[in-house]
Amino acid sequence: MSISDQLGERLSFMQMDDLACENILNIKPILMQALPGALDGFYAQVAQRPETRRFFSSPSHITSAKSRQIDHWETISSGRFDETYVRAVTTVGETHARIGLEPRWYIGGYALVLDALIAAVTAARWPRGGFGRRRGASPVQVAAELGALTKAALLDMDYAISVYLAAADAARREAETLVLAQERAAIVRTIGAGMNALAGGDLAYRIETDLAAEYAQMRGDFNAAMARLEDDIASIAGNAAGVEAGADELTQASGDLSSRTERQAASLEETAAALDQITVTVRATADGARQAGQVVTDAKALADHSTTVVERAVGAMGQIEESSGQIGRIIGVIDEIAFQTNLLALNAGVEAARAGEAGRGFAVVASEVRALAQRSADAAREIKGLISASTGHVDEGVGLVRETGAALQAIAAKVGEIDEVVARITASTQEQASGLAQINTAVNQMDQGLQQNAAMVEQSAAATRSLRGEAAELAALVARFQLSRRSAGAAPVPRRAHG
Repeated sequence: MSISDQLGERLSFMQMDDLACENILNIKPILMQALPGALDGFYAQVAQRPETRRFFSSPSHITSAKSRQIDHWETISSGRFDETYVRAVTTVGETHARIGLEPRWYIGGYALVLDALIAAVTAARWPRGGFGRRRGASPVQVAAELGALTKAALLDMDYAISVYLAAADAARREAETLVLAQERAAIVRTIGAGMNALAGGDLAYRIETDLAAEYAQMRGDFNAAMARLEDDIASIAGNAAGVEAGADELTQASGDLSSRTERQAASLEETAAALDQITVTVRATADGARQAGQVVTDAKALADHSTTVVERAVGAMGQIEESSGQIGRIIGVIDEIAFQTNLLALNAGVEAARAGEAGRGFAVVASEVRALAQRSADAAREIKGLISASTGHVDEGVGLVRETGAALQAIAAKVGEIDEVVARITASTQEQASGLAQINTAVNQMDQGLQQNAAMVEQSAAATRSLRGEAAELAALVARFQLSRRSAGAAPVPRRAHG
């Protein structure tokens, strides 16, 4: 709301209209004439009391104040209640608030001045008798003029006191703000000291300074937070030491595991290489066994064929033996014929001798026949001897051939057994080769897995070394904090078991 609106509202409520302004203007001469005396009485009263006298440093100060009041009443008695008036009365109220003049002294002083002014107006408007008798104003007019004067005085007091109260309220708020700012500054300094201590790592710091009641909770919260933080840092310090020790153990264990894994990987790699060589050897053995089986099969076929040949040879020997027997029988017949021929030739010779000359030619023929018969008999005996010897040799050959056939049959049987054994060996070596191939594949997979495990172990070892470094850094950071003796020996927070 503007100044004009506020002023119009006040004037309307007090019914300070144009007529009232005209009435106060009518008594302006009376007021301005009576005002110096009224102010003298007022300042005389002020000088008597130390509560009011302290507001004026000297008589000249009073004179200056009196002059300003006369100027102000010049405006009031003119009935000019406008923005200039409002600014003037606002200055009065602000001055009262600035010097600390309480409203009771202002109202009391105004009552003294107003009393003097009312008396002056009443005296001036009262009818006088005697020579120069003056006709007085009507009671209604006097009441209207005094009412206008009272309204103007009360309006003036209203503005001045309202400004005073507003200024006093502003001063109070300013004082409260100042006090609040001072309290806040104290809080900031106190909390700042705590923050500085915290920044410096002094967790044993506590706020001991008494604070305003509304900040007492803050002090308690700060001290509780510092105590909790101190306990937590103490626990962290203990845990950091435990983590660092555990990291050392993990680092050593990871190193040992890495070394063992590397050795196992090397051993498994050598095993894989040896298995590869064994697999190659077994495969070669299997191929050799298959070849040996083929050779044995061929040998068995040859032995079977030799047995057949021997059997045929035995048969042939039998036929030769039978033919030799027949030849022997034929030779016997020839020998018998030669014997008979010899007998006949002998008989013929005997007969020829008996015949004499006539039988001499026949005797010669008989002699030749006997000679031929003798030669046939000799030849037959020789052939018979040869046939007998041949028959013995044939019998012996037949025996040898039979023995050879039996031996070849035994050899064929053994070759068959060898073939079965070689077949089993071939099947076994093939199974071994297949099994070794599977084992070799498994070992290669194990080797790859072990290599991966070795890489993971190395990564784990690197992570453990990093954890150890971080744990050492954490321990170094925690060591920067200053803890009380109570918290310095705090046990670390137990770690929850996993699994």
